[in-house]
Amino acid sequence: MVDFMVLEVESIANVIFLIATVVFIVIAIELKNLIKSTISLGIASALIAIVFYILEAPIAAIFELSVCAGLVTILLLSAIGMLGKKEEC
Repeated sequence: MVDFMVLEVESIANVIFLIATVVFIVIAIELKNLIKSTISLGIASALIAIVFYILEAPIAAIFELSVCAGLVTILLLSAIGMLGKKEEC
């Protein structure tokens, strides 16, 4: 019975993290400010990394967290910074 409870808690945690991921992705799409949109996309990638870790895929979680949530977010923020004030289209 204890194993069933642990599995149920993991399933509930997965659903919560996946719903939060969808919310942050929708926020990233709907925002007009590019910096806030990029940060929201980075948060969504970090939440996906947490889901990978819960699903016992630590290598995929580390890759997602370091490359997608880290590197891509930094590259997008630096590209936005190089654009300057041209983000208001």
